[in-house]
Amino acid sequence: MWPFFHLIFKMIFTDSLRKNSDFQAVYKSGKSYANKYLVIYTSKNGTDRNRLGISVSKKVGNSVVRHRIKRLVKESYRLHEQMFNSGLDIAVIARQGSDACDYASIESALLHLMKLNGTLDNSLKG
Repeated sequence: MWPFFHLIFKMIFTDSLRKNSDFQAVYKSGKSYANKYLVIYTSKNGTDRNRLGISVSKKVGNSVVRHRIKRLVKESYRLHEQMFNSGLDIAVIARQGSDACDYASIESALLHLMKLNGTLDNSLKG
């Protein structure tokens, strides 16, 4: 069972932003919103899938801290993935204060920004 563990928790509706040029395009043409822990940029990508990119600067902490924050953001997104509109490029940037955050704080910050941005699916809002 262990070799197939990664197949169980994969994001269904989302791909990754990987190239620097993809991030730069989202920064240039997207809308941005920020709160205490995260900054989010979104722009339409013309497909039926979302693409998520997470960026954490070295100013936030060492590699262990940066990777932990990336995992928290990715898991927060994955658990609420079905709530977001499709066809978006989403770049999430962690701010300096986010190194001391727990999962609930990151999740709350991400959902707050997505609500501000208007990217929550209208049919699934509560």
